[in-house]
Amino acid sequence: MIFTQEHNEIRRTVRNFVENEINPHVEKWEEEGTFPIHEIFKKLGDLGLLGISKPVEFGGLGLDYSYSIVAAEEFGLIKCGGIPMAIGVQTDMCTPALARFGSDELREKFLKPAIAGDMVGCIGVSEPGAGSDVAGLKTNAVKDGDDYIINGTKMWITNAPSADFICLLANTSDGKVHSNKSLIVVPMDSPGITIAPKLDKLGMRASETAQIFFEDVRVPQSNRIGQEGAGFMMQMVQFQEERMFAAANVLKGLENCINSTIDYCRQRETFGQPLINNQVIHFRFAELQTEVEALRCMIYQCVEQYINKTDVTKLASMAKLKTGRLAREVSDSCLQYWGGMGFMWDNEVSRSFRDTRLISIGGGADEIMLGIICKLMGILPGKRK
Repeated sequence: MIFTQEHNEIRRTVRNFVENEINPHVEKWEEEGTFPIHEIFKKLGDLGLLGISKPVEFGGLGLDYSYSIVAAEEFGLIKCGGIPMAIGVQTDMCTPALARFGSDELREKFLKPAIAGDMVGCIGVSEPGAGSDVAGLKTNAVKDGDDYIINGTKMWITNAPSADFICLLANTSDGKVHSNKSLIVVPMDSPGITIAPKLDKLGMRASETAQIFFEDVRVPQSNRIGQEGAGFMMQMVQFQEERMFAAANVLKGLENCINSTIDYCRQRETFGQPLINNQVIHFRFAELQTEVEALRCMIYQCVEQYINKTDVTKLASMAKLKTGRLAREVSDSCLQYWGGMGFMWDNEVSRSFRDTRLISIGGGADEIMLGIICKLMGILPGKRK
């Protein structure tokens, strides 16, 4: 990709925001298990950072997706994974389908305030019995006059305790599993919604995550995004932006992990010399940085194709797969060089080790990515390329 002065200005804006408004407070927010999401999102909205590639008529900047991915990469400078994940839910998980397929009325009511930072959104796909198996979800939305009556539960929902609306994927008919689902925007203050206590997670500690229960929740059918039964297709499209965001968001964090470990290895001496003097160690850093740069190239290629309206399902799945595995490799390798200090809870590499583990699970597990890639390569049993 070729970056313009406008790309560089977005990088600068995000970098300054992270440095001044987020990183000074990360340790406190990680310890508390939450951050002031409405306050932070409002500031991001005022800077135009929650709607970079969203329609101008609803408050977005109307730029192509390369500008969004530049912001995603810079948000990776945040010294924890939970806060950028919460931002990504707002920008690249619960609003892409709404922006692309939603009615003007629905976009005015929910997308515009989400872009402005006046509303916090969440995405409702995963369930206790249907995580990566999106087709197997059980939450139902049954017609009653001009409304839907929703019953079911959603699990592992990022931003749920503080969200103002949820972009909910639910079964709206008894048809085939890939054509019986719809995306519905549901206000979180609707009667019948119960939010369980926030989940106690291994990582992503500053991000609030919870299970949501829906019991006879009534919403107008006009809150449906696009045509009834098209929800699965729209969610698959929405996943592509989620996966590109997740991949780009990790790059700077992995580089920080490598660089901070290099600094530590320069300071730590064993057997009369700094650790960094060991060839096996400095060669390893070179290998890891090369892998990060290769991942960056894959992501940029994916974004470029996405901007040019090419189907990036295979490439985005490859990027997501590679990101999860490389994040584990980098954080584990770096943690090893910290020795006992790397096993301490407050070590930044230890935090990366915990936080990035989610990448191979959320947004489609590694095994789902492999299945998608194999299908599109034409190498599944009984399939031809």
